[in-house]
Amino acid sequence: MFALSRSEKENRMFNSDKHREAGQSIFMSSMKGLANTGAVAATFFTTPIVYSASVDWIVNFAIKHYGAAWADLVNFAWFVLVACLAFFIARASLSTLLVMGGLAVATKFL
Repeated sequence: MFALSRSEKENRMFNSDKHREAGQSIFMSSMKGLANTGAVAATFFTTPIVYSASVDWIVNFAIKHYGAAWADLVNFAWFVLVACLAFFIARASLSTLLVMGGLAVATKFL
């Protein structure tokens, strides 16, 4: 047969690449879960504020341009749209913040 170098033997014994990938996967899934949880909380607190501050203008705009029959649908659709915007903006911001913060901490200790 052929002889393996010491590093190849250690790599095969401990399979360090797979352990490293598993650790990164756990870190990223934790960051994603934390960002989603924070985004849900941010959505819960910001949606009513943004919705109540803007719904009258949106519904009046829809009534003026599309007719009064659309008012209820526009009211509901605006609530859903505000909630989705709040969630996705918060999630994008938090995930970026968490990943950059995690990388900053990791590089500080390396």
